[in-house]
Amino acid sequence: MAAALAAPPPAADFEALARRRRAQPTAENHAALIRYADAHPDDTSGALALLALAYEDLLAKRPVEAANRLHGAAQRLTAISDYVAYLRALAQFDLSDDAGALQSAETVFTSRLPSPLAGQAAILSARAWMRAGQPQEAVAVLQRHYDALAQPGGDLALARAFEAAQDLVSAAACYQRVYYRRPLAPGAGAAGEALARLKLALGAAYPAPSPQSMLERATELLEGGEYALAQRELESLAPLLSSPDRDLALVEAGVARYRLRQDLTATSYFQSLRLSSADADAQRLYYLVECARRLKNPDILRTALDQLAKRYPASDWRLRAIIAAANYYLLQNDAASYVPLFQACYQSFPNADQAAGCHWKVAFAQYLQDRAAAAEQFEQHLRQYPRSEKTPAALYFLGRIDETNSNWGAARACYEEITHRFPNSYYSVVARSRLRDPVIGRSQPPASAQEFLASLRFPRTTLRADFNPDQTTKPRLERARLLSSAALDEYAEIELKYAAEIGRQPQVIALELARCAWRAGAPERGIRYMKRYAPGYLSLPLESAPQEFWRLAFPLPYRAAVETYSRANDLDPCLLAALIRQESEFDPKAISRARAYGLTQVLPGTGRLLSRRAGLPYFKPELLFQPEVNIRLGAFYIKSLILQFDGSVETALAAYNAGKNRAALWRTWGQFREPAEFVEVIPYSETRNYVQTVLRNADIYRRLYTQAPQFPFKSIHPDSAVLHP
Repeated sequence: MAAALAAPPPAADFEALARRRRAQPTAENHAALIRYADAHPDDTSGALALLALAYEDLLAKRPVEAANRLHGAAQRLTAISDYVAYLRALAQFDLSDDAGALQSAETVFTSRLPSPLAGQAAILSARAWMRAGQPQEAVAVLQRHYDALAQPGGDLALARAFEAAQDLVSAAACYQRVYYRRPLAPGAGAAGEALARLKLALGAAYPAPSPQSMLERATELLEGGEYALAQRELESLAPLLSSPDRDLALVEAGVARYRLRQDLTATSYFQSLRLSSADADAQRLYYLVECARRLKNPDILRTALDQLAKRYPASDWRLRAIIAAANYYLLQNDAASYVPLFQACYQSFPNADQAAGCHWKVAFAQYLQDRAAAAEQFEQHLRQYPRSEKTPAALYFLGRIDETNSNWGAARACYEEITHRFPNSYYSVVARSRLRDPVIGRSQPPASAQEFLASLRFPRTTLRADFNPDQTTKPRLERARLLSSAALDEYAEIELKYAAEIGRQPQVIALELARCAWRAGAPERGIRYMKRYAPGYLSLPLESAPQEFWRLAFPLPYRAAVETYSRANDLDPCLLAALIRQESEFDPKAISRARAYGLTQVLPGTGRLLSRRAGLPYFKPELLFQPEVNIRLGAFYIKSLILQFDGSVETALAAYNAGKNRAALWRTWGQFREPAEFVEVIPYSETRNYVQTVLRNADIYRRLYTQAPQFPFKSIHPDSAVLHP
């Protein structure tokens, strides 16, 4: 029996063995991996076992063992020779074998495929040269591979090498790049200390930073949220600058006050400021509009708008001010005030990116007031802004107008255009629900409707993506899979991210990254990879990509709990899954800026109240990080909101995102004839997008995992929405 237990597992089980060793680094698992490597001295899997063991040795500060194992693996892992060489260089460096580390790093630089580790290897080589007392060689290797260096670490390393080589002027220039261009990055503080030291050492030879560099630093601080520090630096810097930089610094000092919510002080400051630069003065007036919004002072707001129109009618700051003022009145549901402002936006700035959104606000306000009269506005929107994000909305409500006029075929044409061009959008969901109406479904689109739609200059639609890796992508995938099979997921992801940067198949790379994340037990990372590396994936019809692609983009990792607590609250489980995906991307440890916790993002105070009503025996905030507890409370909460709002899922979702009081107020803003009208009226774009996204996601979950109808969203009995594998 003992001999049987000691026998190495077959090659097919190697990855499971390596992953078990990473997850549970026990002596038993370590010994099992060693036995596997010893039993496979000639094949790739045995070499990968050595690679996995060497990596663990490095983490455990056992460089001798790591170096020996990597030497034994190198000949069998030529496809990932750069990774083996880099890890070996790390071990050799830890052993103070600088010559060996430099030789191994050179293997990384001369890899058959360009290596994503070149920058890290250059940093390691520079450290080896520095320790060997040859800083000029450190400078040379860093300069040779400068484009591969991660910043600001690369500039810091180069600065230290220059300093060690006694080239203090060049060292100061490198430190300045970090201190002034990246003031919030790690290492900026160290760069500042080094610059103070070099300034003393160089005296008059010190390369003084330009005022523009100092202004760039202050602006970066302001944009990065360091408002008080930015204000101090801007105020001290302004006298050193000439216009227009001086004027910009003065305005941004006021912006810092505004960001610090010193609204009265900022308003007085902007009102008293006298500037010679037209752009800076326009920016000043824009921020007066923003201050007036905060102070709820329409007089200051109108005065600033009038001055912008008179002095700087074509300024981008005027455009921004118009939109800010329009949104101020939009939040008050004051159409008489916001409609003329949105009109001024697209009439005065017809080519601006914001023009389409402004035109939509006017068109939809018209629709709410007089449905029939809005048809011309929607058609105009489609003609002038065919690439607008509101294109599917314009098509949908145009179709609803056609239905009102009994133009069933024209309505069908609009809905089919949405489902064709925007297959995974909120308006595709509601359009499909309209197409299921028998009257619409059997009506033929008239030639006039088809001609109108054909005349529109829609963006090109991608109907299918190629998931067969090309000659550039294929070797990268193979390398990543070798690394992943050794449980070196962090290096597999490095390889794939590099492939995404240099290749032309983002959907293939996104899929492989999501696979890696899923194997590592981090589905939330998989979702993020899909969004980052295949940003247009939602434009693909579901049938055009592998089901695995969609299930990694829309995973269901806590499925049992989702089903259990959906059933307990008479909820559609797909709606609950969609809410979790939007709230936390299925990250059970997620914490929001508002300090909401876990999968469904429950505030601790709310969780305490819900726990009593949901029957939990006790509560403490840490429980919200437990998926079972969090899903239980989140399901109970969204169900309670649905009940409070008379069964309206749309209003409940708005309340979940923006609060019950706001959602209740928005419901009073019109006599809404269907949920889509209410959703479109939500004045906060974040909340409106949230509601639409959750409902869209729920539809995708339903199409991927259930056999239930796709719409409308309402409380669905669990028997009618059966999740299947």
